[in-house]
Amino acid sequence: MRVAINLLTDDPGNPSGAHWFWTRIIPEMANLLAEDEEFRLLVSPKSRATHQGYGPKVGYITFPWSNENPRMRTLSEHLYAPIRLPLSKIDVYSTLFSPILRPAKGQVVHIKTMHAHTEPQALKLVNRLYRRLSLPRTVRVADAVILNSESLRAEVDHYLDVDPAKVHLIPEAVDHDLFKPGDHDEAWDHVSRTYGVSRPFVLFVSSLWRYKNAAGLIRAFAAAKADLGDRQLVLVGPDRDQEYVGELRALAEDMGVAGDVVWVGGVPLAETVPFYRCADAFVYPSFNETFGLPILEAMACGCPVVTSTTTAMPETAGGAALLADPADPGAIADAVVKACGPENERLRAAGPERAAQFTWAACAQRTLEVYRQVHAQHQGNGTHR
Repeated sequence: MRVAINLLTDDPGNPSGAHWFWTRIIPEMANLLAEDEEFRLLVSPKSRATHQGYGPKVGYITFPWSNENPRMRTLSEHLYAPIRLPLSKIDVYSTLFSPILRPAKGQVVHIKTMHAHTEPQALKLVNRLYRRLSLPRTVRVADAVILNSESLRAEVDHYLDVDPAKVHLIPEAVDHDLFKPGDHDEAWDHVSRTYGVSRPFVLFVSSLWRYKNAAGLIRAFAAAKADLGDRQLVLVGPDRDQEYVGELRALAEDMGVAGDVVWVGGVPLAETVPFYRCADAFVYPSFNETFGLPILEAMACGCPVVTSTTTAMPETAGGAALLADPADPGAIADAVVKACGPENERLRAAGPERAAQFTWAACAQRTLEVYRQVHAQHQGNGTHR
């Protein structure tokens, strides 16, 4: 069995959550490959360097572009993949969107979001239209569809016509070698020296898209200020929407908390760990998440979590976080005060136990089994090539 995994949809200069997903799951799957099984990674000259060290059973198929050039990348996926993949004798193609012509006998689709329908303002018009036009056909021709939460399954069922027999629910996971409890004082020393945090703080970690609801958090922080004492609000994440970030800064001024907000910007994934280890609470008041991995990353580090009552967040939190209506800053404020106060110790203990239930080894095992099942369907005898 030879599986091609499409990694072209990520921008190597701006790695997304999908990048971190694949860099965790590919080495885990590679360790499980049988003697007659191989992976081929679809990469561009610019992205290949970000996918190294996966072992001898993982090779590469180089395309001209990845998502640093979205239009040319999309064109190459549709026109080049159906020619190039058969030359490499690919049995199963793992991708986000199916090309116009089928490039391999087996196709497995990983759907990460339904934002083209649920959060359309987060996408450019051309991207939104492409997804809305492509997804119905993609799920129709796919042999298997992998989703990461029951919440996402409900959205897919609502917007797409998918054969339930094709759907495989495989939760994502936490890198427990990276995200784990550590020394509070050491973490504080690093955060304060490197990023200008000067007082105890409430933490937010995510790209600053509108649907992530940093605006609601700033309002909640202002409402809770009297109860939170001299705590700061620390926002960690890249400024994906410059107009929105300008609005957030103006909102902090209007709410009278601009001097208490620390704008860290984007940092490497490993740099989020010391923030989690020394924060008084992590707040993730998003309006829509198909999984919400930062919830588990914070929990794995022993950081108390406040998140939303909507979409996948209660499912991911599993009772180990405080929940609040993301549309109600007052409710978020109440939850933050509790997380920093009377609920703090309970949440610190509950978080690592919840996060421990999600491992990349389990995610990899189940994903590889889907690839094997699809291959077997097309082989007709249930055996590996």
